Amino acid sequence: MTGQEDKLMRLAVLISGGGRTLKNFIDLSAAGKLPVDIRLVLSSSPQAGGLRHAREAEIESQVYVRKNYDTDVAYGQALFDACRRAEVDYVAMAGFLKLAPVPEDFVGRVLNIHPSLIPAFCGHGMYGHHVHQAVLDAGVKVTGVTVHFVDNQYDQGPIIWQQPVPVFADDTVDSLAERVFAAEKEAYPHVLRQLAAGTRGSSQ
Repeated sequence: MTGQEDKLMRLAVLISGGGRTLKNFIDLSAAGKLPVDIRLVLSSSPQAGGLRHAREAEIESQVYVRKNYDTDVAYGQALFDACRRAEVDYVAMAGFLKLAPVPEDFVGRVLNIHPSLIPAFCGHGMYGHHVHQAVLDAGVKVTGVTVHFVDNQYDQGPIIWQQPVPVFADDTVDSLAERVFAAEKEAYPHVLRQLAAGTRGSSQ
């Protein structure tokens, strides 16, 4: 490795769908705006569109289907064994929809981003457009994004960073989702940069 590569955060990215967040990481890294070396992409589905982004960027990808494992613990063990083999520093969940219990050696090293201001509009079943519809139904004027460490409960780990997003009177689920994702594209890389520099953002 070069000296520059030695300074990069070694990252695994876990996906279940289209991989827009993964693509954002890849693009920023290629532009020298995100100090990460994406070592591995793990998907819960062989149909996940994000696998194409990994192939195009020549990043190793592997598929782990939950139904092939007897328990959540066994499933998580398989995923994190792959992360160990790749010798990653951190694991970034990016639209990963399966529960994968975090083993002791990865506590404080697994991140997730959620499209609301936790503890509002979060928990099991609250993802994607389900979150934005709930926000609109509640009539709140501010939503946002939350980057947090992952523990073994949905959306319950320690919060690292939150970024507010306004909700407008004429918003639809799609228009709100677009505005929130624009914030996600800023917030998640911001946290990764801080971690790469040895800091932990607003959680300290």
